[in-house]
Amino acid sequence: MTPEKLFAGATDRNREPILAVLQAVLPPSGTVLEIASGTGQHAVHFAPALAPRFWQPSEPDERLRGSIAAWAAEQPCEWLRPPLALDVLARPWPVEVQPCVPPLSAIVNINMIHISPWDACRGLMRGAGDLLPPGGVLFLYGPYKTNGQWRSPNDPAFDQSLKQRDPSWGLRDLETVVAEAGANGLVLVRTVDMPAGNLSVVFCKS
Repeated sequence: MTPEKLFAGATDRNREPILAVLQAVLPPSGTVLEIASGTGQHAVHFAPALAPRFWQPSEPDERLRGSIAAWAAEQPCEWLRPPLALDVLARPWPVEVQPCVPPLSAIVNINMIHISPWDACRGLMRGAGDLLPPGGVLFLYGPYKTNGQWRSPNDPAFDQSLKQRDPSWGLRDLETVVAEAGANGLVLVRTVDMPAGNLSVVFCKS
């Protein structure tokens, strides 16, 4: 059965602003592990633009891994790896069993921690803290509350809609995310305001 290529409109809208930040903050070489790669649109866009870094997509959902493979087949790139089946809560991760070549230098996670239980964020932070080398980068993107305040007029309704789908979902307080990162040896180095009230959040492994 041929994998179905899926499309998310938000991915096309946010890919250029995200890419600009990634180009500024990622280490200059190594493998970038993308956690929860979704449809694969980001992977095929970022991989050639961020060469000579290698881009390693991953996704726990089999249908989405098929979509990543379909996008990659349509837009092949020597810097893009095949998608891995990776669940942040299931250790060891595949990149622990078979380390990345070249070695892992960064982890990227876009629009996951508000559409998953808090344990997924904790699992992401533990994995990043364990696997990133000193100076390695963890990049997060998505909507947050800061100092207990909404950042966009649409955020309260969006947060409520998430909680209606699953009570364990919802926009996270940036300060709580930063504290969880710090508990795993990850230091906040910068935040970048993004379109539609989103944030890019950049950590470095101490």
